[in-house]
Amino acid sequence: MTKQGMHFLEASGPDGIRIYAIGDVHGRLDLLERMHARINSELVAEQPDDWRVIHLGDYVDRGPASRGVLDTLLDATRRDERMIALAGNHDHGFLDFLAHPTPTGLFANNGGDMTALSYGVMLDFGGPAALASSAAALRRAVPESHVGFLNGLGYWASFGDFYFCHAGIRPGVPLERQNPRDLTWIRDEFLHYAYPHPKVIVHGHTPHPEPEVLANRVNVDTQAHRSGVLTALVIDGLDKRILSVSDKD
Repeated sequence: MTKQGMHFLEASGPDGIRIYAIGDVHGRLDLLERMHARINSELVAEQPDDWRVIHLGDYVDRGPASRGVLDTLLDATRRDERMIALAGNHDHGFLDFLAHPTPTGLFANNGGDMTALSYGVMLDFGGPAALASSAAALRRAVPESHVGFLNGLGYWASFGDFYFCHAGIRPGVPLERQNPRDLTWIRDEFLHYAYPHPKVIVHGHTPHPEPEVLANRVNVDTQAHRSGVLTALVIDGLDKRILSVSDKD
């Protein structure tokens, strides 16, 4: 039994708006800059009527330049409202650590040490006092503009027949009622759901060796911090394609 919904092959972006949806960056400023340059070159050469660039979250941790990624996105979204940044679970994990440092959370155990180093701080997990001291140093090093940017990230965007978020949606729940935690954290219930959704879901969060283009969802998390490949889905009306940049380009 199938359920009525949108199929990738039939899905269309809104008339006159080209969309680029970029997967998890994780501190790879070099790849983000290459992706932005590629997108800009296409926009200059092809002159679409309008465009949006949607970043799907997880800007920090694991890679070497989280601070630079946030500087770049903060500047880009301030300069042009067509540059959109959505929240990922690692972005929230960073905020959680700044507010309540703990050695057991997402940030401390999933690459947050690299984020801290990008701000010139080496975290010390040698004991409660050492952690408190190094976490305080990190809090002083992080500009308030970065905290404000992360706190202000939206959870989703929708254009045409596509719905964009970091992790995915909870199947069966209307798109307008999705829980922010699901939008930033969900995996199995979403990934294993084979039926169509009301719109095609474009997401990251779950790393995959290659972009996944399925009937009901597109995953553009190609584990940039490790693979050296950052991936985007490009939507232009009914035309859909994958755009990737590599540190070997």
